[in-house]
Amino acid sequence: MDSQEVFEKVVKIITPYVKDQEALAGVTLETHILDKLKVNSARLVDVVLEFEDAFDIEIADEDVDRVETVGNAVELIVSKLG
Repeated sequence: MDSQEVFEKVVKIITPYVKDQEALAGVTLETHILDKLKVNSARLVDVVLEFEDAFDIEIADEDVDRVETVGNAVELIVSKLG
């Protein structure tokens, strides 16, 4: 799976949690998940669990702390898919 496919899947997973639909319409790798998309920080745990299920990977707590942008999530997932 290439990074574009991961990006598309990440956006699809995040979509139900996004509070700012306008920001979602223009989402890029640089889009900040909490600040720009207005995903509640408590819901970020649910998002990460969905990433784990969707990509069949495990994400450590310290890795979750580094996920601030959509691009961070894509990079992390691609690295786990190895």
